[in-house]
Amino acid sequence: MRTILAISLLLFGTACSSAKSPPHVSDGSGDDLIPYAKSLLGTPYHYGGDTPRTGFDCSGFVRHVFHHTRGIELPHTALGISRLGQRIKANQMRPGDLVFYSTQGSAFSHVGIYLGDARFIHAPSSGKKVEIVDMSLDYWREHYNGARRIGSKQYR
Repeated sequence: MRTILAISLLLFGTACSSAKSPPHVSDGSGDDLIPYAKSLLGTPYHYGGDTPRTGFDCSGFVRHVFHHTRGIELPHTALGISRLGQRIKANQMRPGDLVFYSTQGSAFSHVGIYLGDARFIHAPSSGKKVEIVDMSLDYWREHYNGARRIGSKQYR
């Protein structure tokens, strides 16, 4: 009888430990956010796009990465996303924070994901692909609107 009980417990434990969470769910730490965002480098820009298959616009890219890695649903526009989370100063930014720019003549019209070392990843504009850029370039310095930190527990 003890042998049967021991085997049952062993099999149950093995079954439980081999169960995996769905690939779009993470532990919420953000550690997987940057590698996943980088895995999308080269995906074509597509206005209104929010999947690797269709392509991305800037907010679609950020929305997809946050949903895939943290299970967070974000608004459909950079302006909408800019109203969430915690405002942070440039010298407080950490990888995974969001950076906002005025690229269409209005504030918070563009969003990307901060990578560290004054670089961010984004879906730029029509005819281009997801890329990493240097925030210290004149264009990005002149159009910078601020940064926000989106916590994993805030928007589930």
